[in-house]
Amino acid sequence: MTKLVYFAWVRERIGKGEEELTLPESVVTAGDLLAHLKTLGEEYEMALQFPEAIRVAINMEHVDHDEPIGDAREIALFPPMTGG
Repeated sequence: MTKLVYFAWVRERIGKGEEELTLPESVVTAGDLLAHLKTLGEEYEMALQFPEAIRVAINMEHVDHDEPIGDAREIALFPPMTGG
């Protein structure tokens, strides 16, 4: 099982702040994870409709979408960050 944590409007659109999922073997990279999550229902599809805008952190380190997930303990998904 992999712990997934969702932040800001990703959390709001999915309707939960975190969950634990068993990921299929085909989910190897962060990008694969985003594509897989979009298949889990309308709320995931809405939250991840622009996957290139989603930031991913594996074990609290921001990574590119082609980064292997490996044995990640926690994967976090963030919308684009802004601020001053």
